[in-house]
Amino acid sequence: MSDSLLLYRKRLIPAECILLKNDRILWQDEDFLITSWNTIRPKKDLDHGCSCYLLKEGWKVSKFLNANGELLCWYCDIIDAEYDAAQNAYTFVDLLADVLVYPDGRIHVVDLDEVADALEENLITIEQMKSCMRKLNSLLLKIYAGGLFEMTPVQKMVELGD
Repeated sequence: MSDSLLLYRKRLIPAECILLKNDRILWQDEDFLITSWNTIRPKKDLDHGCSCYLLKEGWKVSKFLNANGELLCWYCDIIDAEYDAAQNAYTFVDLLADVLVYPDGRIHVVDLDEVADALEENLITIEQMKSCMRKLNSLLLKIYAGGLFEMTPVQKMVELGD
């Protein structure tokens, strides 16, 4: 684990790039990294969680927990991971499409309208939109096949974080 590794979250809607200065890196290798965190902005139910960045897949799988440590949902972001070796920093660009998996098994795909809005407003390129849709498709195939939580990085996150 590298304490000097910097992590940034870049959103397109709303436009912002935030240093995740309070996220703790629990595990890191060339294929994935696992962090634990508290919410940046207080929310009604969401208090803290942990995230697994699957760098090759272009997914961030987060375990959302309430203040009592109870699972609210698994929140899966479609991302681009940009590494800057000079700064030893990752910038994770949120490509807007998300998948929520609830404890009862319900699955919701959200924010596809934001992908269209971002393309229309030239906030993303056609290449980024195509990459987003392909990553979303591969994530959904993994979820529908029941294999997301069997992936080694996600299992490792469950072992390490709360």
